[in-house]
Amino acid sequence: MKGGIVMIPILLLSVISVYLMIERFMAIGSAGRIDNGFMDTIRRHLTAGNVKEAKSYAENTHTALGRIIASGIQYLGYKSSDIENAIENTANIEIAKMEQRLSYLGIIAGIAPMLGFIGTISGIIRIFYNISVSNDISIGIIAGGLYEKMITSGAGLIVGVIAYTGYHVLQSRTDKFMLNMQEAVQQFKAILYQRV
Repeated sequence: MKGGIVMIPILLLSVISVYLMIERFMAIGSAGRIDNGFMDTIRRHLTAGNVKEAKSYAENTHTALGRIIASGIQYLGYKSSDIENAIENTANIEIAKMEQRLSYLGIIAGIAPMLGFIGTISGIIRIFYNISVSNDISIGIIAGGLYEKMITSGAGLIVGVIAYTGYHVLQSRTDKFMLNMQEAVQQFKAILYQRV
């Protein structure tokens, strides 16, 4: 409370950023999960000609990769360009779902330090206002405004750093999934060409 009214939005941003980090961490972890034997099982089903079983298995993993591979299996028998388009479109959708709301963390990382700066200005204004009212330049009068200034600046920077770190950690998890997904898609294409 000694930080003044600017601490209210900074506190709200801190709660929102922590919520977003936890929610996105769990969502990306769940959707981006790749089982070690996933592609081996798909290969086994497809080489045996069990297309329906392969599609059903891929869908039942409830992962982004499962949905991507299932979309490719759905277009088996069509031109290879159709299969690749289906995979690419589904991959784009899945990646967009993973990156959903990550931009809010980037926004918070920019806004929180600015709110801290507003608190700094507010603290300085308070110092000069108190001096003008009391016509006294004492340590007590100056310390109150400086206290407000330092608290809001520090809080804004801390929230900004947390949001910035969370954004980049989650983005790196998404990038890791994209790399693993590309490797799995290449394996899937190799399975298709072997069948042909």
